[in-house]
Amino acid sequence: MDLIGHGAAAAAAVLAAPGGLAGAAGRRGERKERVASSGSVRGAVRADLEEIFRRDYRLVVGVAARILGSRDQAEDVAQDVFLSFGRSTVPAGEVRGWLCVAAAHTALNLLRSGRRRASREQTAAAAHDAVVTDVADAVVTLDERSRVRAALARLPHKQAVALVLRHSGLSYGDVAAALDVSPGSVGTTVRRAESALRKECNRHASSD
Repeated sequence: MDLIGHGAAAAAAVLAAPGGLAGAAGRRGERKERVASSGSVRGAVRADLEEIFRRDYRLVVGVAARILGSRDQAEDVAQDVFLSFGRSTVPAGEVRGWLCVAAAHTALNLLRSGRRRASREQTAAAAHDAVVTDVADAVVTLDERSRVRAALARLPHKQAVALVLRHSGLSYGDVAAALDVSPGSVGTTVRRAESALRKECNRHASSD
């Protein structure tokens, strides 16, 4: 399959958050209970944990979902991130950036480890997002998404995180603060990441 003409569109589709995040209130409540109870067992928990969990849960899930393509796995990542955050001493002004970077790191590590499971929900979400006319189109769409995620996992870590954070809606200033780099370097990093992602997709597509 030739991704030269479709690489940018495929990458944008992959980095779009899977649908259905708004309907996760029940699972969010269950995860909040687990986060709170785990923290209380292990030791002192930040006094602002619940407030920040309510405020930033969807953001953290969205960042992880853009990497993993699965809402369910992204929510598991978010649970791990908030458990770590609950035991941290991150200054209040740096919380949102810390959470986003932690979500991206955790999801990328999971993606690179090869432990992602092929869940029914992931497949259904991918098929729902694509406009397909027959089974062949659906297979091609899923194959493209798989290629792009594999390419994302091969990018330098800093580039991959910057790309995901930018596609998660963070401003250049927010990305710069989260990664502790100058705001002027963010655009360059993201453009290089997009170029590297397209090259990786095309290189592995041409070798098949």
